[in-house]
Formats: sequence, C-alpha cells, structure tokens
Amino acid sequence: MPLISIVDAAGAEHVVQATPGLSVMRVIRDNGLDDVIGLCGGNCACGTCHVLIDPAFADRIAPMDDDEADVLDMTECRQPDSRLSCQITVTDALDGLRVTIAADD
Repeated sequence: MPLISIVDAAGAEHVVQATPGLSVMRVIRDNGLDDVIGLCGGNCACGTCHVLIDPAFADRIAPMDDDEADVLDMTECRQPDSRLSCQITVTDALDGLRVTIAADD
C-alpha cells in the first residue's frame, strides 16, 4: 500500500497508508484529519477538500479537468499546485506523495 504524507492545517505531518482506488480526500478523512471537510461528498462541487500537492508528483496524477479548475477558481487561495483531494485517486505510483491541506478561504 502506498504511503502518503499529509500536512495538516497546524503544520503537523502525518504519514498514512493509502488504499489504491480511494480518493486522497477519503484517505485524509479516514485517518481522522478533520481539516478537510468535503461538504459535497467528493463530487467536485465545493472546494472544501483543497490541497496543495508536491510538484514532483504532478505527472503521476490524472490531469485536472474543467470542473475541478472551475471549483478551484472560486477559492481565494488557489496556487499552481492546488488540487481537489476528492479528484485524486490513489495509485501505487503515488507512494511518497506529500499533500498540504490548503488554508481556509
């Protein structure tokens, strides 16, 4: 199982096992980190699962689609490495991925 490092809102780092096929949002929430709300339940509609990904992994994650880009455009703290964690599916290629939970808008 891949290991993913999650940096929470307080700056603490948590290394967790991630089940392939789950979204990164679900992995974060299943590991008790409450900083990701996921109000829309992972339907790419709210932006409350906004994370910043390690740029070294950008080519290992499926490209952002127009819906995800539109949701991120509504956030005030979008950065070049912004993604919605509900739209990132865990694969073995993501072993070692580091995500930082984005600041609240």
